Amino acid sequence: MTLASLSFYCFEDKPKYEGLGYMSSMVRMASKPSKIEKIVYFHEPGPANTEEVLKIVKEAAERLGIKTVVVASTTGETGVKAVQFLKGLKVVVVTHAFGLRGPNIQEIKPENREKILQNGGLIVTATHVFGGIGRAVRARFDTIQVDEIVANVLRIFGEGMKVACEITLMAADAGLIRTDEEIIAVAGSGRGCDTAIVLQPVNTHRFFDLKVKEILCKPRL
Repeated sequence: MTLASLSFYCFEDKPKYEGLGYMSSMVRMASKPSKIEKIVYFHEPGPANTEEVLKIVKEAAERLGIKTVVVASTTGETGVKAVQFLKGLKVVVVTHAFGLRGPNIQEIKPENREKILQNGGLIVTATHVFGGIGRAVRARFDTIQVDEIVANVLRIFGEGMKVACEITLMAADAGLIRTDEEIIAVAGSGRGCDTAIVLQPVNTHRFFDLKVKEILCKPRL
């Protein structure tokens, strides 16, 4: 797999290149020293990136001392891979709500649910934060509500970014992650995963206090 990565550099002394004066002054004003980190950009979105994403997540969790990872999984396949690869971490798998694809239908496969639980994973199945009652209003009255507006704003960073924020809120509301500890959220574009971010979680009613601390990887759109 071919990856494209980019590291962001900040200079505390006189900038080495023209046009970086503003960046330099910002660093001098900062209360904490700046850090150099890497963001991995995938050339294409999709499940082909899943294994690489999990490797990036594991390395980041070790570097930052993070103990909890929240993972989006529709059929449970990605959830199984996550709990098996991220041994030693608390893995919370967030599924689609019942009925999303039809009345009384749950898309996670029973055998995958069992494997996730057997490997110590936790599972959240709940109303989607960005697609609950607002989706019903859109379907009935052909107009969107604030939840779907927020979802579409987040999608400018990619589908995975929207889902990663959403599943973090869902896991917090279910009481399976703490809101006073940073976590890593993993999501994708349809199937598998291609996006991982570090967040400070909050409950849904405190949405605007949600903090995306770091972007670990995402597709280059």
